[in-house]
Amino acid sequence: MSPKLKKIIKWTLAGLLLLCLIPFTFFLFVYFGAFGKVYSGEELKNLQNYLASDVYSSDGKLIGSYYWENRSNTDYKHIPGYLVSALIATEDARFYEHNGVDTKGLLRVFFKTLLMREKNAGGGSTIAQQLAKNLLKRQDHGFLTMPVNKIKEAIHAVRFNKVYSQEEILALYLNTVSVGEDTYGIKNAALRFFNRPPDSLKIEECAVLVGMLKSPTHYNPRTHPENALARRNVVIDNMALHHYLRQPVADSLKKTPLKLDYRHSGAGEGPAPFFIGHLEQLLSPLLDSIKNPEGKKYSLYTDGLKVYTTLNSVMQSYATTSIKKHMRFLQTQFDGYWKKQEPWGKNTALVTTAMKNTSRYKALKEQGMNEPAIEKIFQTPVGMDLFDWDGGHTSVCSPMDSIKYCAKLLQTGFLALDPADGEVKVWIGGDDFGYFQYDHIKAKRQVGSTFKPIVYATALEQGMSPCDYIHNEKSIYEEYAGWSPENSDGKYGGKYSLTGALSNSVNAVSVEVLLRAGIAHTIHTAHSMGIESEILPVPSIALGVADISLEEMVKAYCVFANGGKKIEPWCIARIEDRNGKVIYSAHKPAAGKQVISKQTAFYLCGMLKSVVNAGTAHDLRGKYAIKGEIAGKTGTTQSQADGWFIGFTPGLVAGVWVGAESPSVHFNNLMYGQGAHTALPIWGLFMQKCKTDKRCNAYLNGSFRKSPGLEELPQCEPYVKDNVFGKLRSFFRNKKVKKIEKKKMK
Repeated sequence: MSPKLKKIIKWTLAGLLLLCLIPFTFFLFVYFGAFGKVYSGEELKNLQNYLASDVYSSDGKLIGSYYWENRSNTDYKHIPGYLVSALIATEDARFYEHNGVDTKGLLRVFFKTLLMREKNAGGGSTIAQQLAKNLLKRQDHGFLTMPVNKIKEAIHAVRFNKVYSQEEILALYLNTVSVGEDTYGIKNAALRFFNRPPDSLKIEECAVLVGMLKSPTHYNPRTHPENALARRNVVIDNMALHHYLRQPVADSLKKTPLKLDYRHSGAGEGPAPFFIGHLEQLLSPLLDSIKNPEGKKYSLYTDGLKVYTTLNSVMQSYATTSIKKHMRFLQTQFDGYWKKQEPWGKNTALVTTAMKNTSRYKALKEQGMNEPAIEKIFQTPVGMDLFDWDGGHTSVCSPMDSIKYCAKLLQTGFLALDPADGEVKVWIGGDDFGYFQYDHIKAKRQVGSTFKPIVYATALEQGMSPCDYIHNEKSIYEEYAGWSPENSDGKYGGKYSLTGALSNSVNAVSVEVLLRAGIAHTIHTAHSMGIESEILPVPSIALGVADISLEEMVKAYCVFANGGKKIEPWCIARIEDRNGKVIYSAHKPAAGKQVISKQTAFYLCGMLKSVVNAGTAHDLRGKYAIKGEIAGKTGTTQSQADGWFIGFTPGLVAGVWVGAESPSVHFNNLMYGQGAHTALPIWGLFMQKCKTDKRCNAYLNGSFRKSPGLEELPQCEPYVKDNVFGKLRSFFRNKKVKKIEKKKMK
C-alpha cells in the first residue's frame, strides 16, 4: 500500500471518527444538562402535570373550572380498551416492544421520510416521547432547538419506561394530550365533544379523539367534520391492521355517521359563569394563606384543586330558565315599543361614550388614528357575532350599529341567599357572560321602592306602629329646596296605615314616615343591615334614589327573613387538593349581630306579605299561583330606568333587577317599565319551578316566626277615606301647594 493511500485511509478514518464523536459529544452535552435540565427517573416519578381546578355545586355538580390548560385526570381503569387500542395502533404500534424509543421507527423515518420523501411514512416519536414533550415542554435553543429537544425527549422516554408501568404511561399520556379549543386530557375531550365520561365512549368516538391528536385544529369534528370523519376512518383502519378490530367490524364502523354532543366548557360557559368569576376573586387571596406540603402557595390554575361551593345547581338552572323565558318576551316587547326609534332620543352622547369605551376604539387611538379615520372604521360593515335570546347570531353590520344594538338590550341580575347564614344559592350577573362580563349583582343602580321597607323598619324601631295613620298629602318641603314628592298614580287624599302605605308603595306617605323616623336613623339602619354604599341625607332616599347593588339589597332583606340579624354572603364550603385532602373547610358563620329587633323583623315580614297578598306584587298569588309564606317588595326608579323585585320565603331571599346598561334606555310607560312587569315575573317563574321540586322546596316552606312570644301584625284598615274635616284639610293644603308651585314657576 502506497504512503499516499495510507494517508487517505488515515484521514478518512479520522473523519469518520470525528463524525461519530461530534453527535456523541453533542448527546453527552445534552445528557449532562448543558442545554437545560434533564430530569432523573425519581424526578419524573414525582412530576405533576398542570391540572385544572374544578368547582362543584352544593349538590355535587361540576359548574366550572379554572386553568391555564384545561385539564382533568382520569384513572387508567376508566379509560376504555378501544381508546388505548386506537392510540397504540395509530401512534406507537410497537409500544409493548420497545423501552421508550423505537429504533425501527427511527430508521423508518430516516430512510422513508428523509431520504425517500414519503409524506405518509409516519413519525418516529413513541408515546413515551410524546408524553415527555407534553409534560416537560420544549425549549428554544435557536438552530439547535429540534435536535436538543428530541434527544431530551428520548432520554426522558427511556426513564419514563423505567419508573412507570406501561399502563401508567398510557394514562399519563392521555391525561396530557391537547385536543385543541384550550382543552387537555381525554376526560375533558370526551366531555366536550361527546358530553360523556371516557369509559362511556363508543369505538368510533374513541377513534375521533385519537385522530385529533395529529392536528387538533385540522381534525376538529365541530369545525372540520369532513376532515375528522376521514381521519377517524384512518384510525379505524389502523385498529384493524394491527388486529384490534375484525375487518368486518371496522368496515361497519367506518359507515357510521359522525355524531357529536358538543358541550362548551370554556370561559363564559357552564351553568354559573358570573358566579365562577366572583368566586375567583375570593379564592385567590384565600389560597395565598394556605401552603402545600412543600411550603409553597397553591395555584388555582395548575394544582387540580376541587372547590365545593354553596351554590344550588337546581335553583341556578331554574333561575337561568326563568330569566331566559321572561327576558326574551320582555326584549321583544321593548323592541316593539320603540320600533324604529332610538330609546335614548337626542342623547347621542350615550352612543359616542359607548364607542370610546370599546377596546377597538382604544386600540385605534393607540395607533395614532384621528377621529375621522376611526369614525370611518366604525361605520364600515363587518361580520359581527351579536347576542340574542336564541343563542346569538352572526350579522354583517358596522361596529357603530352593533354598539347601538347592544345599548338597546335589557340586562338582568338574580341573586338568592339563605337568610339564616348567607349561603349563596343562585348567582346570575347578566344575560350572557360570553357577550357581557359586567356583573349586575355588584352594579350600583337606584333601588326605587325596594328601599322603603328599611324606612318603615326604622320607623317601627323608633316607636311607630304598623297601624299608625299618615295623611296621603302632596307636600312641599321648603327646607329641602322646595322638593315635592309625587305618587306614581297621581292620587292623593285619605290616610294610610304604615302597612297600607308600604303595601301600596305610596310615595307621599313614605317620605313623611322617613322624616318622622329620622333620616340619620334610617341611614344608620340601612348600613347596619349590610348596605355599604353611600346614602345621602336627603328625603328622596325614601323613594330609593340611592345607588345600591343587588347584592347589598338582598343581604339587607335577609335581616327581615331571619329575625333581625345581619348576615354576610359566603359561598366556599371546602377545598380539596388533587389527592382529595381537605386544605380548607369553612365554618358556618355564627349567628349574626342583631341589628333590628325580632319584633320589628316579624312585623316587616307581615307588612311585606301584604305587598304580595294585596299590593304591587299580587301577581305572585294570582298569575303565578304561588302559595305559602311569601313576602317582598317591587321597585321602579325614575323614568322606569330600573325594575326591581326582592322577595323572600322563610328559607330563601331572592332579588331580581332588570334594566338597560345605561339608565337613559328604558320604557317610557309605567305599565311596561314597573318592577312588577320587568323583574317580578322572573322571580315568579323561578319560584313556581322550585316549589314543585323536592330538591329545593325545603328552602321555601316554614314560617316567618323565628321566636315564640312575638306579637302578630296588628290588623287595621290599610286605607281610610277622608271625613269632612279631612277633605277640608286636603283642600286648603292642596291650595297652598299649588300657590307655592305657581310662585316657583314665575
